[in-house]
Amino acid sequence: MADSRRRERQRRQRPSQARIDQLPFEQVENPFSPIDILSEDQLNRIHHASLDVLEDIGINFLLDEAREILKTAGADVEKNSTRVRFDRNLILESIAKAPSEFTINARNPQRSLKIGGRWLAFSTVAGPPNASDIQGGRRSGNFKDYSDFIKLAQSVNIAHAISGHPVEPLDLDPKTRHLDTARVNLTLTDKVCRVYSLGRDRVMDILEITRICHSLSREELAKRPSLYTVVNVNSPLQYDIPMLWGIIELARMNQVVVITPFTLAGAMAPITLAGAVTQQNAEALAGLAFSQIVNPGAPVMYGGFTSNVDMKTGSPAFGTPEYVKATLMGGQFARFYNLPYRSSNVNASNAPDVQATYESQMSIWGSVMARANLIHHALGWLEGGLCASFEKFVMDAEMLQGVVETLKPVVVDEDTLGIEAMREVGPGGHYFAAQQTMERYETEFYKPILSDWRNFETWFEDGAKDATSRANRIYQQLLSEYEAPKVDEAILQELDEYIETTREERRKAPV
Repeated sequence: MADSRRRERQRRQRPSQARIDQLPFEQVENPFSPIDILSEDQLNRIHHASLDVLEDIGINFLLDEAREILKTAGADVEKNSTRVRFDRNLILESIAKAPSEFTINARNPQRSLKIGGRWLAFSTVAGPPNASDIQGGRRSGNFKDYSDFIKLAQSVNIAHAISGHPVEPLDLDPKTRHLDTARVNLTLTDKVCRVYSLGRDRVMDILEITRICHSLSREELAKRPSLYTVVNVNSPLQYDIPMLWGIIELARMNQVVVITPFTLAGAMAPITLAGAVTQQNAEALAGLAFSQIVNPGAPVMYGGFTSNVDMKTGSPAFGTPEYVKATLMGGQFARFYNLPYRSSNVNASNAPDVQATYESQMSIWGSVMARANLIHHALGWLEGGLCASFEKFVMDAEMLQGVVETLKPVVVDEDTLGIEAMREVGPGGHYFAAQQTMERYETEFYKPILSDWRNFETWFEDGAKDATSRANRIYQQLLSEYEAPKVDEAILQELDEYIETTREERRKAPV
């Protein structure tokens, strides 16, 4: 009889298959003081060294149009060359025109994101050529997995934005892939979305698709930031043509441009952390200034993505102490220039395992204490960005929810001090049945998505599933319960007509 009662009690303690506890969709403000890893003298030395790089060495701008814009603005454009050098006053006067805070408007106004100040937002992984889960293993990116990641992003409240392609759908025609993915992004979710800066035509297509889905005129869209792009510098010290097209067209339309040098110390930047961040800062300042020369006041973000390589293999390493230090330094420079800051949740693990988790925790907390406003690649990143993992997406959601709960302020008042509860229980008692406990036990503590807090015996009898196995079950449950946000039929019709017409045009265009 005792064994029967124990088994029944254990059965009732098993995690519910019917409900996945989540925090509500909301942005959080970071109440913590950021870590200033650099002294004032160190900050100024790197700042001035960055300006020296821009004045003396310069940056390659590969697009003729971009060099003409910069020449007109007063930059020193080397004759018969792509090299551009900047007077430091032109750089500082230009970036001073950028806003310190702005809003990115989602199709659903309740999903719009405040960027800057103490505001914090998380976006999905972007760009991996592969996807993985326990059942299917590692596989080339495809449209089904792509759509499932978008559905998962809509279903997970802690995902604030869609970072472009959570996995690259390699089974779609590359000439028209952006049309299909944009339709998915803007119909299967109602959250903020990113556009890739991979050519002028593609950027213009996504602007038009966004305009249609948001029911705006072109003039209204230009007054209402409704998407963002990430421009990666072709480090060292070079901006390529597609990225510059993206800056020009999106800045002109008052959409958000996140300038992010991808500087790996020892490979694409000096091996010393101070040198790598000096190059990062010079590259970022050049792109930020260019955006403001194109359109003063256009919303931009200072992006940091400096890490190191494994000097034994040359492979990128992420979530390292060097990555955290560089992240903190990047945040300090963003505050120095009074700009919003973008960082990332990254790791170099080849599986959704303990390495993936501890490297991500290093990345996340480094970003939070740098006061990042957007943590990019926050959900699903694996293999140094070469794979999007469904299980890691859920594991990241758990970690991010824990961070958000930690950032919420502690309430100290007459009730929370618990004096009456102490008086009720007295010395030597327990608080399980205290009135305060009974009033609060369902809502007081954080409820995890993934963690299993049962004892060993109960966990073992229920199949002894580890966190990765549980994450697999959870992501599949979220997909099975997915509900698409509503889209007006007239909008869908206009959207589909535009996509089909444009598809034919893009198919005929040269690669």
